[in-house]
Amino acid sequence: MADRAGEAPPLVLASASPRRSDLLRQLRLFPTEIDPAEIDETPHPRELPGQLAARLARTKAETVAARRPGAFILAADTVVALGRRILPKPETEDEARAYLEALSGRRHRVVGGIAVIAPDGRRAERLVATVVRFRRLDRTEIESYLASGEWRGKAGGYAIQGIAAAFIPFISGSYSNVVGLALAETASLLAGLGYPVPWRMAGS
Repeated sequence: MADRAGEAPPLVLASASPRRSDLLRQLRLFPTEIDPAEIDETPHPRELPGQLAARLARTKAETVAARRPGAFILAADTVVALGRRILPKPETEDEARAYLEALSGRRHRVVGGIAVIAPDGRRAERLVATVVRFRRLDRTEIESYLASGEWRGKAGGYAIQGIAAAFIPFISGSYSNVVGLALAETASLLAGLGYPVPWRMAGS
């Protein structure tokens, strides 16, 4: 089993996100090491949300694999997209306010890129998209959310697993993808490359 010391090869999570670590624990997967890739996440000119998520996940995995031979490397990236517009992590409260105003009353997509590299160099990637709908927010709700500080460090300026859950009456697709890591797809990729997940998915 992957959660018993000595029975699984090293698994390195190429992310410092505590949300991704928490999600992996739901699957009884416990990374041997956390090694953030710390790459430049600036979108390329005219790069689409899905292209960005896939590229960043792949680059993170490759960066960490180069310094962690003999380990399985798991990397991911989450992109919030309103049409073709990418809403990254806001740097200021004003930027977060603009994001919430743009998302209010509309549907958007959360695109998650996942990349796994096995110790022998084999690779597997997956792109997962979830549709999320915000109800219409009034000014008081937006200002109260900003005051909570929950928007900090969150793509799109919100966290579905927190207070912002009250703003979201509908999603279509993977909930865990919106939090930060699509679990079904991650488990399938790891199992497909030979990592001993605690249970075997059909078709993995």
